[in-house]
Amino acid sequence: MPAVTITVYGSEQICASCVGAPSSKDTYEWLQAAIGRKYVTDDVQYRYIDINQPQPDLAEQTYVDKIIEEDLFYPIVWINDTMAAEGIPRLKPIYHALEQQGLPVKESGAEGE
Repeated sequence: MPAVTITVYGSEQICASCVGAPSSKDTYEWLQAAIGRKYVTDDVQYRYIDINQPQPDLAEQTYVDKIIEEDLFYPIVWINDTMAAEGIPRLKPIYHALEQQGLPVKESGAEGE
């Protein structure tokens, strides 16, 4: 199974168009919990990129600059090379992107199911 990297781009400051939404960092933590309940996450890596901090990787910095310059809604969730959510994320498209990457669903009958 290929490794899956989930990258959340965001900021401590909530997106101006996303008033009332949780912070990007809260979304990052919420996604880890939600994904961990549904999927086998042994080969999942999570990354949080603060768009207000300089990025050592040129490609990351270029994308952060684009988020700021184009006033994109954040948090932005990427699953490997696929943008799965922008602004207030919904689980359905994120789950769909994870399944497209081949991430296995936990077997039913596990605790709490």
